Amino acid sequence: MTEQGASLPVSAPSLAVRTVRLSEFRSYPSLDIDLESSPVVLIGPNGAGKTNLLEAISLLGPGRGLRRARPADLCREGRASWSVFARIQTGAGTPVEIGTGLDAARRRIVKVDGKAARSQADLARLMALSWLTPDMDGLLAESTSARRRFLDRLVFGLDPDHAQRVQHYEQNMRERLRLLIHGTADTGWLDALEDQMAASAVAIHSARSRTATALDEACAQTGPSFPIARLTMQGAAHAMPEDASTLATIWRESRPMDAQAGMTLRGPHKVDLAVRFAEKNRLAQDGSTGEQKALLVAVLLAHARLVRQYSGRTPLLILDEVAAHLDDARRQAMGQEILSLGAQAWLSGTDAADFSTMRDHAQFLSVLPGDGSQVAWG
Repeated sequence: MTEQGASLPVSAPSLAVRTVRLSEFRSYPSLDIDLESSPVVLIGPNGAGKTNLLEAISLLGPGRGLRRARPADLCREGRASWSVFARIQTGAGTPVEIGTGLDAARRRIVKVDGKAARSQADLARLMALSWLTPDMDGLLAESTSARRRFLDRLVFGLDPDHAQRVQHYEQNMRERLRLLIHGTADTGWLDALEDQMAASAVAIHSARSRTATALDEACAQTGPSFPIARLTMQGAAHAMPEDASTLATIWRESRPMDAQAGMTLRGPHKVDLAVRFAEKNRLAQDGSTGEQKALLVAVLLAHARLVRQYSGRTPLLILDEVAAHLDDARRQAMGQEILSLGAQAWLSGTDAADFSTMRDHAQFLSVLPGDGSQVAWG
C-alpha cells in the first residue's frame, strides 16, 4: 500500500517514519506502507492489530519494544521468523533504513543501513521514542521497575548513551549475583565487576536525576488542559552514594547479604521516580485513573518539548488507545499539542471522532481484522 496523505500546514517534524514493511509479524502476514511525516492515526476495533503495528514501530528504537516481548514471540502464529523494516526521516534530513527481525539462531538482529547495529546507543541516537499503552495507565501507582523503565525511555531521548549504560549495568549485576549465589568467582573477578557496575551506576543515576529535574521544570509550562506534574527521584539517599568508589565498597561489604537475599540490595535499580499533582500537592497514585492518564500524557508532551529544545529534533510518540480515560477537552488539547510540536505521533483508537482535532492534519488508517490484519487509508 503506497498511497500518500495530504499536505499539512504544520512544520515538518525532525523525526518521522516514511516507510514501514512488515513480514510475518504478529497478526500481519505482510504490510507495506509509504507515509508522510505528519501524525498517523490508526482506527479499528479491539483485536484488529493496531497495537501490533505500534509495537513494530517501537522496535525501531533501543530496547525490547512496548510489550517487552521475547523475539520468538513476535512471529505470526505458525511462522519461524519475522521482520520489520522502516525508512526514517532524521533531523539531519538524511534518510536512514532500520531493519530488525529474527535470525536463523532465533536471535533478534538489528541493522542500520544494512549494517549490524553496534549497540543500543546506535538506535538511541537515531530514534528518540516515547510511548504510552493501556498497560501503563496504572504506571504511577504500580511497580517501581515500570516507572524506572518509563524514565529510562525518556532519558534515551536526551542522552543516547544512557541505553548502553543501563544494558551494561544490568548485565554485570546479573553476572555478579550469579557468581555470589554459586560461589564460583575469586575476589579479583568480583572486584572488577563491581568497579564496572559502580561507574555505570553513578552515570545512570546522574542521567535520570538530570532528566527528572529538567522534566519537572518543563512540566511547569503545561497548558491549562492538563495537570502539572512534579517529578523527583525517591530513595536515592539510601540506595545511591555520590561516588563510584563508595558504591563499589558497599557492594564488596554486602556480598554475603546480597547472596542470601538473591538480589543486589543497593544501587540505581532501587531508586524510584515519584510523581505528584502540583495543584493538589498529592501523589499521582492517589488520583483517579483519568487523572493519572492525563498526568502521563502531560509528562510525555513536556518531554517532547524538552527533547526538541535540547537536540533540535522532536521524538516519535506512540500513543496506544490514548483516548481512553481522557475527557473530550483533553483529547482535543492533546491533538493540538501534537500538531504544534510537529511530532509524528502514532495514535490508535476505536473511534475516529476522538481525534477530530487532527482530522485535516494527520494520516488516518483503518486497521481491519480478519485472516491477518490489513490496513487501508481513510
